[in-house]
Amino acid sequence: MPARLILNADDFGLTPGINRAIAELHSAGALTSATLMANGPAFDDAVRIAHAQPSLGIGCHIVLTDGIPISPPETIPTLLGHDRKTFRPSLTNFFAAVLLGKVSGEDIFREAQAQINRIQEQGISLTHLDTHKHTHILTRVARPLLAAAERSGIRAIRNPFEPRWSIALGKSPILRRLQLRSLRHLRPRFLALPQISATLATTTATLTPSPPDCAIPGRSNAPPYSTPSPLSPNNNRILSVPNSSTTAASPRRRSTRETR
Repeated sequence: MPARLILNADDFGLTPGINRAIAELHSAGALTSATLMANGPAFDDAVRIAHAQPSLGIGCHIVLTDGIPISPPETIPTLLGHDRKTFRPSLTNFFAAVLLGKVSGEDIFREAQAQINRIQEQGISLTHLDTHKHTHILTRVARPLLAAAERSGIRAIRNPFEPRWSIALGKSPILRRLQLRSLRHLRPRFLALPQISATLATTTATLTPSPPDCAIPGRSNAPPYSTPSPLSPNNNRILSVPNSSTTAASPRRRSTRETR
């Protein structure tokens, strides 16, 4: 099968302006998918656009920093900042807390599931997951996200690591390029996660919408994030979607080459 180019915009639902740009770009044939923020201030407007443009693929843009949680704050205490109501505002502080073991995987799973549920309850079938500010670059974050994705029938998660050719071609400041290169040592751990290593073929994947019967998973008997059965070739597959360069324009656009 020939390669297919995917152009994805993050931050769908953040502002009406971003929503309008995504709608216009998709109508013009310049954008194929967008990842929706379940806690975004312009969420309802984004949902309206998603239903009006059914050919626009919709993913879930999981937010774990710099925002307001969907879950009741008392149920996710390790994700909260000093005010105990919102997430940590700084990505650096969030990463430090994760690496020091101060962030619970159960809290990540619970909040990710709440964000996924909110979007699916709007009748939107999700194609994939990614995260605000690429927090899933850490395996301690990616692991519970993959469990939530598996439970919700979502078969893809974006690969948060920039390929070498993208870094080389990009026009980012030298400091940004150095930061991207310094994170490469985390890539083997990400690719070794069971849900990915069992199904990943190089850096390609198929984005497949969730089947209708997986749209709204039950909540009352939801298991903790560590208990879902591991993926096998006969179960739903979570594949890794390659990331690409990011432009300075809003909304942020990423070019992804996909091979089926």
